[in-house]
Amino acid sequence: MSECETSQKTDSENNPEEEISSKNTAEQSENKPSEESSPKEELSTEPVTLSAEEFRNLSQNAEEFQVKYWQLLADSENSRKRLQKERQEMNKHGIRNVILDFLQPLDTFEAALNSAENGSEEVKNWALGFQMILNQLKEVLNNYNVKSFSTKGMLYDPHHHEAVETVETTEHAEGTILHEFAKGYKMGDTTIRPASVKVAKAPRLESPKESEEKLEEDINKTEEKK
Repeated sequence: MSECETSQKTDSENNPEEEISSKNTAEQSENKPSEESSPKEELSTEPVTLSAEEFRNLSQNAEEFQVKYWQLLADSENSRKRLQKERQEMNKHGIRNVILDFLQPLDTFEAALNSAENGSEEVKNWALGFQMILNQLKEVLNNYNVKSFSTKGMLYDPHHHEAVETVETTEHAEGTILHEFAKGYKMGDTTIRPASVKVAKAPRLESPKESEEKLEEDINKTEEKK
């Protein structure tokens, strides 16, 4: 064996890491694809030519899609407004029910304070503090735009009044409200509780037969007294 070969062998044995690194570098060079062997594909820049029929079909499809888009947009907006209105109505209905349950005790409270005006000075002083509480409760109603309305002397309206009693009379026009048993309340322009009232009614006209029977009855009562 020559001295040169012996020297190379000795160097390899002394530096095994350099030998491995050289092999890896060689393998990477072999596996690396050549840029010349796989050239990049160029994008086509040739213009696309459409026939008149194809262009007409594309235009028609575009118009149809545009119409559908606006329809969907309008339906979405209508649904949003409807849901918002339903939510507002539900909230308003819930508030109205609570207020209706609150009105009867309020009427009783107010009637009790009105009766205290005829009491002693001690009772009046006691009622003064409760009158302040009543005013605060009415202020709460006012915040929700709930107010009572007057009915006495007005004509009966079934939308705003509830006739709990009728009286035949010739002193007042038929349908005139003679007395108010309970206040009516409105929330805005809507009546949430009609007023309980007494209404005047025109006397019923008697037939000749009924008049004769009544006359005979009066005569009989007069004779019995004698």
